[in-house]
Amino acid sequence: MNTMKLKSMLESFFLEDIGNGDISSQALFQPNKEGDLHLVAKRAGTFCGEAVIEIGFSIINPLINCNIHIKDGEFITAGTEIAHISGPIIELLQAERVVLNLIQRMSGVATMTANAVKLIEGTEAKICDTRKTTPGLRMLEKYAVQCGGGYNHRFGLYDAVMLKDNHIAFAGTITDAVQTVKKRLGHTTKIEVEIETEKQLMEAITNKVDIIMFDNCSPEIIKDWLQYVPEGIITEASGGIQIEQLHDYATSGIDYISLGYLTHSVKALDISATVKIRNV
Repeated sequence: MNTMKLKSMLESFFLEDIGNGDISSQALFQPNKEGDLHLVAKRAGTFCGEAVIEIGFSIINPLINCNIHIKDGEFITAGTEIAHISGPIIELLQAERVVLNLIQRMSGVATMTANAVKLIEGTEAKICDTRKTTPGLRMLEKYAVQCGGGYNHRFGLYDAVMLKDNHIAFAGTITDAVQTVKKRLGHTTKIEVEIETEKQLMEAITNKVDIIMFDNCSPEIIKDWLQYVPEGIITEASGGIQIEQLHDYATSGIDYISLGYLTHSVKALDISATVKIRNV
């Protein structure tokens, strides 16, 4: 987690929400009125968002005290108190919604990932994410995948070559695409190629790519085709894989299973904020 980037993101989110000021809280409370905010899980799941809580409230006021009881990646049950935050009521309320929105989504991603990881326990396969993330929240959602026990695929278009069907269609063939990329990029950049047919698989192997993605292939087909893949080439299954299919894919011999729904279709983990007022 890049905390400098997180701080910048949170500042932007607060500016969007608070604007020129929280007119409800400022009209209702005196600046010196203090209180306590308790973040409580209303549903069981895997928590993610320590840094969001700590940095988020400190941006609003560095003197706000955050006592976080739960670590990222820790399983929580309904009723668990995640954190106790104390400070000026106006400022607690200004930070509350942005922080809740983020930790609920991050915890939802971590929970979904943890459930998928549990379903393939005992196999050699690993669960990973995709680029199907919420614009602006990729760093947080991919961090949440890690907290749920999953692995990250590439973070963007800049950190690995991934030649998908449209790249290959425009280039002509897998060979044309791979050889062109190899001529233009250095040896430190990995090349992944998406395949859907046995012919494409053989072409990818001949061109000595680093990773082969079996796109929209059944577990049975993958199990049959893996016999042709030499050691040293990483294999990945992708393409609309549903949670009930995970075990079959994991036992096919595949190395990674990438799941878009970890981030694009996740249900937020329900977390609420309850308050106590203190006189000063």
